[in-house]
Amino acid sequence: MELQIKVAQAVHLLNHDTQSCNRVAANQWLVQFQQSDAAWEVATSILTSDHHQQFDSDYEVEFFAAQILKRKIQSEGYYLQSEAKDALLNALLLAARRFSAGPSKLLTQICLALSTLLLHAVEHGRPIEKLFYSVQNLQSHEGGHIAVLEMLTVLPEVFEDHITNNCKTLTIRYEYEQQLLLHTPMVIEFLLQQSEKRFGGGVQLADTNKKILRCLLSWVRAGCFSEIPAASLPSHPILNFIFNALQVFSSFDLAIEVLVELMSRNEGLPQALLSRIGFLKEVLLLPALNTGDEKVIAGIACLMSEIGQTAPSLILKASPEALILMDALLSCAAFPGEDWEIADSTLQFWSSLAGCILGHDLSGGGDRKNIQEVFLPAYSALLDALLLRAQSFGQVNDSMFNDDGETIDLPDGLVQFRMNLVELLVDICQLLGSAAFAQKIFLGGWVSFNVQVPWKEVEAKLFALNVVAEVVLKEGANLDFSVLIELVTILSNRTSDDLKGLMLMVYKSVADIISSYSKWISAFLTNGRPLLLFLATGISKPFCSNASSCALRKFCEDACAIMHEPSNLEILIWIGEKLEERHFSLEDEEEVVGAITFVVGSVPNKELKNNLLVRLLSPSYEAIGKLVSV
Repeated sequence: MELQIKVAQAVHLLNHDTQSCNRVAANQWLVQFQQSDAAWEVATSILTSDHHQQFDSDYEVEFFAAQILKRKIQSEGYYLQSEAKDALLNALLLAARRFSAGPSKLLTQICLALSTLLLHAVEHGRPIEKLFYSVQNLQSHEGGHIAVLEMLTVLPEVFEDHITNNCKTLTIRYEYEQQLLLHTPMVIEFLLQQSEKRFGGGVQLADTNKKILRCLLSWVRAGCFSEIPAASLPSHPILNFIFNALQVFSSFDLAIEVLVELMSRNEGLPQALLSRIGFLKEVLLLPALNTGDEKVIAGIACLMSEIGQTAPSLILKASPEALILMDALLSCAAFPGEDWEIADSTLQFWSSLAGCILGHDLSGGGDRKNIQEVFLPAYSALLDALLLRAQSFGQVNDSMFNDDGETIDLPDGLVQFRMNLVELLVDICQLLGSAAFAQKIFLGGWVSFNVQVPWKEVEAKLFALNVVAEVVLKEGANLDFSVLIELVTILSNRTSDDLKGLMLMVYKSVADIISSYSKWISAFLTNGRPLLLFLATGISKPFCSNASSCALRKFCEDACAIMHEPSNLEILIWIGEKLEERHFSLEDEEEVVGAITFVVGSVPNKELKNNLLVRLLSPSYEAIGKLVSV
């Protein structure tokens, strides 16, 4: 008893003393105590005795005792004598019954110790069977079902650690795995019994449901539910229980996690879940969309996306259930949440499906008709939703700009969403065709001198158009760049003070488009002066400098004939003369110098070329002279 009191005092000091030296001393003493033989008896006594010390931290002492037993069993369990093992087993079963009502973390530690003892401290025989015998014994006591649930929950984890660290041959590992699989039906039966009993009500009932789901998830992750016949899945009682749990707010997240994990391990489950897609949409998703319940929307979006990703061939059949799923995911993608996680969670589904469609054999007329009538309209609607979600919305505000108003820190969620969106936008462009894609981008006449320009919409659409440039150029779609020139004119008429925040984002996006489509733009233009002045201004803005300098180089290379016009040459030389006054990055300076020298070097008139070179290099004469004089 004296040693037990010392342990309690040391734990109290370790967790609550304000003096660091006292905490260090307590920790050192407890470490030494754990290594002693006396730790077995003291820790066992703490967990099984009804005597409480005069501290407010009995739970902390009991939790520490459970941890001691688990660690000592792991490291020394094989060396215990048979009688000591049996005594420890009975003590842990008693502790599990005693703390079956909680605290839950303490019960978990006790069950970890109990499972570890049965797996690590058996010299021969079938330890899994012995463990399940102990589980059945524990279940027969009042309140034992909660302890059994926790025991079954931690068992797969302990089991995996054991076979990883101790089973040196594949044969032994296989035998252990078969023992675990052999008892899976017993686990299913027990879980169904607990779900049917519906212990208590309110918080207690919700807590029981969560414990059942946690246990189920643990066994699913161990691969023990993969052999349920596919034909029995749609009406399987376990699936019914999970769907009931979906309708309870406190257990919703766990139920989603279990279903997603089950799908990854059972090929027949996506079909079973697809047959219930109407329930998921009507009973869960639509009410959540109406009330703005982002937790439920996110969970259903994740689940439906996993169904489609796991079995895209089911979606390609365009069954009524598949169409319901696609429509539901369109609603999720378009949901105007505070962040972009919900829309982001659907992207992989649409990308996977697009990949299947693009790789599908379209030689048969029926397949092609099915693609056109079902999937292309869906992806057209998806593009509308994504363009809306890719906008910065009200998230772009003064807090995102530095004092100079030229450095923009977009929300991480939007940045990540746009990065993830790139591949899907390319897929959509390939599916719809670049002409139809571009038509969606320019739809609505969003550039006009006479009305307020929806700049957030413009910026998002320019982002999308830039992303698919490679596909558009390859397919040779005929784009109308008059809209772009109008944007250049509108932005060029803005004062320097106006070019901040969102306007800078648009400015940069226009520069990106010029860079990506420079060959086509150069063929479209007859006068390069407005565009050159636009890029010259962009180069002077730190946020737009890189995009503008890159666009300048590409435009000069692709529109060489236009650049030879005297007014355009004057602008280029002026840009070159101002280089020293601006603090460019080395990369941006190389782009600008490369653009100017390319144009000047290609001027056919030698006298004009020499004059331009003299003007371009004259600012450097003084510096060169100083170097020569040294």
